[in-house]
Parts: sequence; C-alpha cells; structure tokens
Amino acid sequence: MRAAVAAGRGVEILDVPAPVPGAGQVLAVPRAAGICGSDLHLVDAYDAAGPGVPPIVLGHEFCAEVAEVGPGSVLRPGTRVVSVPYAMGPAAPELLGLSPTLPGAFAERMVLDERALLPVPDHMGDEVAALTEPLAVGVHAVRAGRPDAGTVHLVVGCGPIGLAVLATLKAEGRGPVVACDFSPARRALAERLGADVVVDPAASSPYATFADLGVTEEPPSPLLDDAVARPGQVVAFECVGVPGVLQQLIDGLPRHSRVVVVGACVRPDTVVPASAIAKELDLSFVFAYRPAEFAQALSMLANGQVPGEALITGRVGLDAVPEAFAWLRQPEEHVKVMVTP
Repeated sequence: MRAAVAAGRGVEILDVPAPVPGAGQVLAVPRAAGICGSDLHLVDAYDAAGPGVPPIVLGHEFCAEVAEVGPGSVLRPGTRVVSVPYAMGPAAPELLGLSPTLPGAFAERMVLDERALLPVPDHMGDEVAALTEPLAVGVHAVRAGRPDAGTVHLVVGCGPIGLAVLATLKAEGRGPVVACDFSPARRALAERLGADVVVDPAASSPYATFADLGVTEEPPSPLLDDAVARPGQVVAFECVGVPGVLQQLIDGLPRHSRVVVVGACVRPDTVVPASAIAKELDLSFVFAYRPAEFAQALSMLANGQVPGEALITGRVGLDAVPEAFAWLRQPEEHVKVMVTP
C-alpha cells in the first residue's frame, strides 16, 4: 500500500506492507487525517538523524472507515470511527503515527484497537471528525488550567492547539479570552471562534489588556491574608512551543497567575525560576488528553459547539503530503491541512 513515510529524507510517498490486524483489532481505511505540528517536529528530528532510522508512517489525527472485523466484533464494515491514536503492537501499546511497526493514518490502510473506537455520527463529515484528536488536547489543557468564574484567559499562539484551547473555553462559556498571534490569518480565526480580545504582539502587548478586563495586581504572598490560598485572576496557555516564550509569560503575567504549557518545545529552553517564585506562579505541563476528554471533543464537534470547518484551511491527497508539510512551515496561510488517503 502507499503511505507518507518519515525515514530521514523528509516526507516520502512509498509502498509499504499492508498491516494485518491482530486479536481485538480491525482493519480500517483512513478517510481524513490532519497534519499536526508534531509531525513536522518528527520529520525534522528524523532528517537530523539521517537515513538508517526506522521508517514511520505518519498521521495520528484521523477519521477512518472499518473495512474488516474479526470474529465476535460488534462493529460492521463501513462504520466510520475515530480513536485515540494508540493500538497494540507486538509487545505493548504503540502511538500511531510514531510507531515503526504500526502505520499511521497517512496510508491506505491502518489497524485500530476495537475497544478504543468511537463511532462517528452520520451527520458529521470525515474532516470535522478528524479534528477530534487536536480538539481533545485543548479540552485537556483547559481542565489543567482550572478556570473559575471571572478568570481572564490568555491564549498565546493561535495555531491548531491554541485554537483548540480557545474553542473549548468558548464552548464552555468561559471568558473573557485574550488571543495572541503574529499571523493575521490566525488572528482572524481566533475572532471567528469567539475570542473577546485579539492581539498582534508585534503591535501591542497582550498583558496591557488585563487592566481593561478588570485584572488587578495582587500583593506578594507575605502581604496576603492567610485565608487567600490562590488569588490569581489569569490563566495563560502557552501554545507556541518556541524557546523564550515561557520566560516572556513569567515576566509579563501578574502575580499568582496559572500557566499551562501546551506547546511542544523540542529545543532546550531557559527560564529564571526566581522570577516565577517571586510571583508564585502556578506552572503545569500537559500531554495529550484522557479518553473521556477525547469523547467530549467528538461530542463538541458533533453538536456544533465548535465550528470545526473553520479550522480546515487546506486539503490534499496522499501524493501531495510532502508539499503540504512545506505549506505548514509558513503558518501565515494554513492552520489545519487535511489529507484524504
């Protein structure tokens, strides 16, 4: 079968062996699959390693159609499904799209664990269903931020994950939300998804908006009443993943803010812990989502709480995947490019 493969030479379209489902698995045909920023990071890492690395069939954000099922399956061929991108490999569960033994969704076939599958509602398009995975990352990040009534939310970076955080906040009635990005196209999407304030950081500081939104600087901890445990009025979501951004947040946020790091920075970064200590900032890092959050993301897309179509800015067939990777390295135009294998 044909597939988009990372093997140390960029993204290549190659013929690879078709997968064979094991016990408790189904053979599925990917119908739509999104290109993630982590796919770009993986290809970069493989290119740095050079030829000789085990080839990986990419793609972990997908909607697929069940083609073959095993004995006793409750699913029927033709059922459209989404799934957390894990399936049982030879020895342990493996992350689809990052596994050298199980293909991801940029291929003509893939195997999925039946117990992890969620049926896609009939009224829901393939591409919108494939957004379940990145939206679930936003759902998980919002949970980690523990937003309260009256909290001001700052989303730094309006790529797919930042927009997923923003969409989750607005779908749950949270606000106000300040969205910040250099890209005019991405700022426009943030407005479409309901951001209350949209900031171009090249023109003004997102922190300057806090006073207008009612945020006041709390005293340092030694001057707070003992009954006040955590008075912070701002939750910031770092969705860029570039060195230096975290320190900018530490410097710019008011005391006692909460910071949720969602952006996957793959290079060494430097922060000054004393700066965060003096402000008593609450700093947390999040990875992916829980299964219930994945199911919640599917429901939010299916019932229209999140306008999934707004996030899709490009579509390609399998042969054009290498070209689409090049598009996404210039984020001014595209947010989410969908592949139809």
